[in-house]
Amino acid sequence: MIHKLIEHISSFIRLDQEAIEVISSLIQIKAYEKGELLLKEGAISDVSYFNLEGCVRLYYLVDGEEKTTFFYTENQFITSMRSFTKKEPSNHYLECVENCCLALVPYHIEQDLLAKFPKLESFARIVLEQELGNYQEMLSSYIISSPEKRYLNLMKNQPTLLQRVPLYQLASYIGVKPESLSRIRKRITQNAS
Repeated sequence: MIHKLIEHISSFIRLDQEAIEVISSLIQIKAYEKGELLLKEGAISDVSYFNLEGCVRLYYLVDGEEKTTFFYTENQFITSMRSFTKKEPSNHYLECVENCCLALVPYHIEQDLLAKFPKLESFARIVLEQELGNYQEMLSSYIISSPEKRYLNLMKNQPTLLQRVPLYQLASYIGVKPESLSRIRKRITQNAS
């Protein structure tokens, strides 16, 4: 499975054989079960992940209610950025929505790889720029779009999530209760026919 990570990195930068061998020897692959927590609120993250297979969600617990803010699917890095880089306690959770296969990148290994292979710095910058763009789009969607428009956007841009993620998590992600999402879906279906 490590070849998927190597292929992903190679789609952005050229890796020589030494880099491929070192990455392959240092990065561990691990399977996680559906419902397993990768990170709990209050814990400090010492590892980031590359999603080889499965779906992971980031959520906050607010007054006993889960508020989902992001889903990570294949070929995405999963990082609790502030906790991972600044060693601060996390204010959110990372949970496997499905059985997952993840590449683990501990902080010290990431730092060693970046020092040994400066080209990886370019790759890290590209990934961070993409993630920042994703987060900006998500934030602006909550500010300027209705829940129905957010759901339509989800249908257009991430249609596989609709089959992979439970309804209550999708509802939380677009900022409504499950009953409201059911009404939105019914309205969209009626308008389409």
